Amino acid sequence: MDSGVPPRAPRQFAAAGRIPLAVIVVDGDGLVSHWSTGARRLFGTAREEAVGRSATDLLPVPGPPAVSAPVGVDPDDNADDNADDNADADDNAAADFGDGADLGLGGDADELAARDHEAHERDGIGPGLGPALRGRSAYPTAGRARVPAPGRTRADVLWWAYPLAGTGRARLLVLAADAAQLTVADEEGAHPEEDFDLAAGDGARVTPAFGLPDDFPDVDELVRRLPEILPSTSVQEATRIVDQVIELGYPVLELSHRERVPVTADWGVARYAERRARRRAAQEAVAAGQPVDRAGLDDDLEYAAVRERLEFLNEVSGCIGSSLDLARTIEEVSAAVVPRFTDVAGTYLREQVVAGEGFPDGPPDATTLWHRVAVEHVDEPGRWDDVVPVGESMPFPEHTPFFQCMTSGSPVLVPRISEEMGTAIASQFEKRDIRPLINGRSMLVVPLKARNVVLGFMILLRHPERPVFNDMDRVTGAELAARAGLVLDNARMYTHQENVAETLQDSMLPQVTPEMAGCDTATRYLPGTRLGRVGGDWFDTVKLPGSRVALVVGDVMGHGLNSAAMMGQLRTAVQTMAALDLPPAQLLRNLDDLAQRLGEKYLATCLYAVYDPIGHDLVIANAGHVPPVLVRAADGRSELLDLPTGAPIGVGGVPFESRRVRVAPGDRLVMCTDGLVEVRGEDIGVGLAALCESAAHPAASMDAACDTIIRALNTRGGRKDDVALLMARLNGIPAESVATWELSLEPREAARARRLVRGQLRHWGEHAVGDTVELLVGEVVANAVRHAAGRRAELRLVRAKTLLCEVFDEDQTLPTLLDAGPDDEFGRGLRVVSSLAREWGTSRTGDGKTVWFEVGLKPGRR
Repeated sequence: MDSGVPPRAPRQFAAAGRIPLAVIVVDGDGLVSHWSTGARRLFGTAREEAVGRSATDLLPVPGPPAVSAPVGVDPDDNADDNADDNADADDNAAADFGDGADLGLGGDADELAARDHEAHERDGIGPGLGPALRGRSAYPTAGRARVPAPGRTRADVLWWAYPLAGTGRARLLVLAADAAQLTVADEEGAHPEEDFDLAAGDGARVTPAFGLPDDFPDVDELVRRLPEILPSTSVQEATRIVDQVIELGYPVLELSHRERVPVTADWGVARYAERRARRRAAQEAVAAGQPVDRAGLDDDLEYAAVRERLEFLNEVSGCIGSSLDLARTIEEVSAAVVPRFTDVAGTYLREQVVAGEGFPDGPPDATTLWHRVAVEHVDEPGRWDDVVPVGESMPFPEHTPFFQCMTSGSPVLVPRISEEMGTAIASQFEKRDIRPLINGRSMLVVPLKARNVVLGFMILLRHPERPVFNDMDRVTGAELAARAGLVLDNARMYTHQENVAETLQDSMLPQVTPEMAGCDTATRYLPGTRLGRVGGDWFDTVKLPGSRVALVVGDVMGHGLNSAAMMGQLRTAVQTMAALDLPPAQLLRNLDDLAQRLGEKYLATCLYAVYDPIGHDLVIANAGHVPPVLVRAADGRSELLDLPTGAPIGVGGVPFESRRVRVAPGDRLVMCTDGLVEVRGEDIGVGLAALCESAAHPAASMDAACDTIIRALNTRGGRKDDVALLMARLNGIPAESVATWELSLEPREAARARRLVRGQLRHWGEHAVGDTVELLVGEVVANAVRHAAGRRAELRLVRAKTLLCEVFDEDQTLPTLLDAGPDDEFGRGLRVVSSLAREWGTSRTGDGKTVWFEVGLKPGRR
């Protein structure tokens, strides 16, 4: 029967698709603690500038004191009922949030109200957000107002404000949207009395409001999607906020008295209203006996579902991959799918991936160990932690869907986990029954692949009351896993390369002994950049004859593996030449020749110093390096040592000079590379002055002194170079701890040397090592008597942290360790020394050689 009324034409929404929603959280001090991307677009303030600022400065929405109706109160009800309901709501709000729900936003109430009222009268706008920001409403408020906006004079903003209670810092949740993007235009023939004009700008027909959960038939879906429009927080915090929002009222748009559109996760005003209009038109057509295009409706729903999946994948892609840290990447992937796509997400990776051992070899099998690296869920806290703890490793047998996923490289969909399957899966957990956690749930297992190799997989579970995973979810999950797999592979490769670089750098840098005879040392090494942990800076200490110590700091020009390899070669050369006891200037001369033979690109600076703790002096040569700092123990004064600069190693044809510096016991020598004192755009003299000042600062230990220097100079901006720091405290050796005797190269001198040593050790109170030292001294002196070509020798005992014995003669032929047979009469002396001494060695000097050995002393006997 024809009613004479033409069928209602569907409304066409100009704002199709997703409409950004601004989400702001204000803490108890009135400062913004969360500022979403939508807030940046709507108000024009970046997140970095917004977080920590006063909310009233960032949200300048004026208006009179809000007297919004409490949730569930119809504005058309009579005034008496409204007054009673308002009173009840106020009482309940005061009980929940405290008297007045003061958010600490400050300001005199009367003055602020008057200012809001003046702005309201001037601009002619509806109730503003000001009262809510100042904590003057203990129940949710909403309104519409014009605010300054980027690129426009004013923006028409719809907003909702929720007071929050709980242990967290969040005290106010604000949702806001640009009304200009909600334009609706009816086609010709629509009912004018039901037309709602979102672009009118007067706020008379379209207003933000609140609805009770039972106002909507799909309330479960709305509640499930609500966390997606709220700030990203922990599961516990999000659950707390969701519960309060549901209790206070779901945010809706009142398009008319009969048109209420809930604010959904994708904001879908256009989608929500358009589908409703289509359904209404179809119902009217059926009632009028007209044909209905069901296929068109189904196509529309399918198109909307596909578009929703694409939007989800696009958002997930933007959420993951912000870091090259493997653990951070795994957390991002897990957080991206829970709770929007699934309720539980467990991530498993192969052991080689977690350990950073490079790309896994071969396909996985039943013996492959999978490391559980993350479990994200929306269940009650702690429910999964004890049953499936993060960090556990386990294999998966062939009958499980996990094995099928990791061997086929394709997603595996289980619509519902049956009792039988749940029992089979739970059998892999020897001491825990996981059936209560998985039975009856829908499961999707997706592989995490890169370059056709399965790096891991994700187990996704949905609660029984939620729709099961379908084929579209399987496709979505596969695409999600593919993107996540690439991100994980990038993080894995970076972790592997970082481990290789650190291993190389650690192998290049020496293990400096912190305590040596007459000298204590401390070192620091800092890479120049996060992505370049390998460089050419190095430091070293070399033990020399005569209780002396060589201190070295060098810097190969450039960065990366080539510089590190070059540094390793130069450092080895310095070690070798230092063992030959070459003078500092001669050593740098030989190093320069070597660098030129190795190639034209070998350029480096080097500072080489030899400290004599008995003579109390330093001999230093410089090859284009930063001068060292000497801190005097007597008065704490620090000074840059004035040394001949020289040219960098590898330049060639430039002479090197040595400078002798007298030092006192307790003085400190600070040697570093230019990365510590040089900043781009700043004179290096500023850095050297800062180095002198920080080096003179008193410290409890050598390590503390190094840390003081690093803190003082490393905090200056602009540093891009590596830093090597070597600090040596020149303690010296007292004269009473040194004994020297002249020997003649006659056979009887071996016995005399033993008597001299026995008496000196008795004088020092070192009886425990007397027999051993006597035996070793006899062997070394006898060796000199037998093989030395000169006329004289010298025996010296030095008592420091160990007992050092040195025998000098005038023959430069170095003795060698022989393999004496049972019938050989000679060749056993140095073998005895090698067996009983802590360390021993030989070295040439300018006019002969020195054979030395060390014997450990008991602590507390020095």
